[in-house]
Amino acid sequence: MTERPLRVAVLGTADIARRRVLPALSADPDVELTAVASRSGERAREVAGPYGCAAVTSYEAVLDRPDVDAVYVPLPVSLHAEWARRALAAGKHVLAEKPLTAHAHTTAELLGLARAAGLALMENVMFVHHPQHAVVRELVAAGTIGELRAFSAVFAVPPLPAGNIRHRPELGGGALLDIGYYPVRAALHFLGSGLDVVGAALEHSAGSAVETSGAVLVRTPKGVLGQLAFGMEHAYRSAYELWGSEGRIRVESAFTPPAGHSPTVWVTDGAGSRELSLAPHDQVAATVRAFVEAARSGGVGDAAAAECLEQATLLDAVRTRAARQ
Repeated sequence: MTERPLRVAVLGTADIARRRVLPALSADPDVELTAVASRSGERAREVAGPYGCAAVTSYEAVLDRPDVDAVYVPLPVSLHAEWARRALAAGKHVLAEKPLTAHAHTTAELLGLARAAGLALMENVMFVHHPQHAVVRELVAAGTIGELRAFSAVFAVPPLPAGNIRHRPELGGGALLDIGYYPVRAALHFLGSGLDVVGAALEHSAGSAVETSGAVLVRTPKGVLGQLAFGMEHAYRSAYELWGSEGRIRVESAFTPPAGHSPTVWVTDGAGSRELSLAPHDQVAATVRAFVEAARSGGVGDAAAAECLEQATLLDAVRTRAARQ
């Protein structure tokens, strides 16, 4: 017998939901988009209309619906924990925008609730589902660049409008959680667990209530260093490089490539320099697919949960280290 689609509702109408995740949910054959909720009825109808699903003006009402198996939460960071907790209590699987919460202890609590209930709780970090990074890992594991010596990653975006939620501290704004998340997660992805934050700086531009840029130095237990930089008042950059004893690997358009982008991996080793051209891949669709599979299996798995918690712990450590400067 064919398994019925996962019935998903969306709590909020943020840009990331409208532009990328809603289309991916709608396009997945194993997903049925059942409702979009907004405090504004007009906004809910505007966003829900193209998908033929219900427009709801209460997040609570969505959680009470029997035709909802799972929710996607693209609300501001400060609201993630509340609505993820409520959704889990209502027996719904949860896909929440990154970061899952603003603090590691809250992330640990929610992961524990999901595990106890046999529900999927997944942080919406998309780039890890793009196969270009698996190619890079394979090259490193094969010894293409010798022994890994250093890692660097950068993610930055141009200035955002003054009213953007990323400028509002009460909503969890600031460059670290929204922009810095990417290079920190990339360090965890490529350098592995056990990272120590040995240096960090968070900078505020004039008049800003939140940090607008930052830099972090991490070290692995074996002494490999990672240099991470991020900001939201910069020329756009999204890249990382692994530097070994015998060569290096570089990836541009690393974190948020559009579905039609054909990735290139630049490799320099003893044989010279070359470009590896890869096929386009829709990392948003791949993330939705991973969520569906997690929901059907009753959870994201211990390894994914541990990585989510370690990411939250690293972000906490960056804040703590930067405060000492």
